[in-house]
Amino acid sequence: MAKGKRESGRLSVFKGREAKLNKVIFHILAVKGPLITYDIHKEVKAQKGLKHTKYTNVLRRIRALEESGCLEKAGTRKIRTQAGFQATLYQLTARAYLAILLNKINLDNFTQTAGADTIIATLAALMS
Repeated sequence: MAKGKRESGRLSVFKGREAKLNKVIFHILAVKGPLITYDIHKEVKAQKGLKHTKYTNVLRRIRALEESGCLEKAGTRKIRTQAGFQATLYQLTARAYLAILLNKINLDNFTQTAGADTIIATLAALMS
């Protein structure tokens, strides 16, 4: 099977150069809950292969994911380093959780192994 053919079913959030960082950010926020950008950066740097990731790259990815509707602001939190400074907490949206789920499911395998009732229910859910 050709490489382009295999990857054609991937979601745009998990394609390209930023795919690895997007996956890591999604995973961190899914496990840890709402975090500020600095904490997300610390967690990203703790991941194998991403030790040298710069803060600006993480910030750029967070802003792009927020624009695409995958992240949303969940409130603010005081930062100890600066008196009175509030940092924004980010959390995953339902769109991001769906993207994670669809990325995990092999749709070809699903269509071949699912029963008729499951396929009809899935079609009904996707059509609405």
